[in-house]
Amino acid sequence: MNYKRTVFSCFVGYVVQAVINNFLPLLFIMLRNEYGIHLSRITLLITANFGIQLVIDLFSAFYVDRIGYRKAIIAAHIFSAAGLILLALLPGTIDPFKGVFIAVAVYAVGGGLIEVLISPIMEGCPAENKGKAMSMLHSFYCWGQVGVVLLSTLFFQIAGIERWRILSITWAAVPLINGILFIKAPIAPILSIGEKSMSFGELIRNKVFIILFVMMLCAGASELAVSQWASYFVESGLHISKAAGDLAGPMTFALLMGITRAFYGKYGHKIPLERFMLISSLVCIASYIMTGFVRCPAINLVGCGLCGLSVGIMWPGTFSKAAASLKKGGTMMFSLLALAGDVGCSCGPFLVGEVSSYTGNMNRGILSATVFPLIMTAGILLTNKKNCK
Repeated sequence: MNYKRTVFSCFVGYVVQAVINNFLPLLFIMLRNEYGIHLSRITLLITANFGIQLVIDLFSAFYVDRIGYRKAIIAAHIFSAAGLILLALLPGTIDPFKGVFIAVAVYAVGGGLIEVLISPIMEGCPAENKGKAMSMLHSFYCWGQVGVVLLSTLFFQIAGIERWRILSITWAAVPLINGILFIKAPIAPILSIGEKSMSFGELIRNKVFIILFVMMLCAGASELAVSQWASYFVESGLHISKAAGDLAGPMTFALLMGITRAFYGKYGHKIPLERFMLISSLVCIASYIMTGFVRCPAINLVGCGLCGLSVGIMWPGTFSKAAASLKKGGTMMFSLLALAGDVGCSCGPFLVGEVSSYTGNMNRGILSATVFPLIMTAGILLTNKKNCK
């Protein structure tokens, strides 16, 4: 059976994930200026997005196998498209914050399902090196993020940011088209016929899984703590224009993160995954210090980019370690790891936003998130110990 259509649809699935996670942050300044939405409420939108995604992750752990992968992944794309369309329509017809919140809640359902389903669907496709394939898959989230920032910035420059609603509806075409592609794409089972996956109880009692769960949380937090606030940080903290800020901040972050994932996707067979992840975690710690501690805009920008380069392997690398260590983890394992990642995606930006709001300084907010790559480093070292194998 030819799985090229499935692989292509999985790649685009992560582009969809990038759209729904990274389009709204480009509008944070606009939400504050046009609608008067306070920073703390903007923080709530980020928390709601990933908070709802993690609820969907937990739901998926118990029900996706009953619903079926095809129905679930198509529904994921429908919710994603509907949320982007509602984002354009609701803020102008009801209370702006409530309108944005409802739209975020709808596309967060799609995002949660995509995060749970895409990796195991890809895992089921034939591949010689699953780790390389997983890293290449996750690189498309980065290319999607680069595309969102670059094309959105270009649109804002040509048409004006006040026409952002048109762009939101245009982005909705991506999940609609990919949902159609998944209708006929072949989807292979994760486990062999007759093979039983690990139960919830077996997983939470497994020492390796607990460490991987914490690592996944830290991977999400390390990545999103900077990427979700990069546009706001560069524009408001470093006093750079929006167009230049978006290109220098979130787009550079995504580009370098994608380069890391594509690099490992191509050369991963030559580099031990654990060593690559450990070096990346140490570089991530350095990038947070450069961004949050040093008071120099040029070094802050380099720190943002370096953070993108360093976090690239964390998420797909943890998935690959889990698939290799717990071969019978099944849907339950992927769902719980996605849940952990989304907890991190919510906690990281939340911590940065709250500390920044309390101190009145976003540098300090970003510096506070250094705790996540520190814990990630400890997790990598623990999983390499013999008593955790």
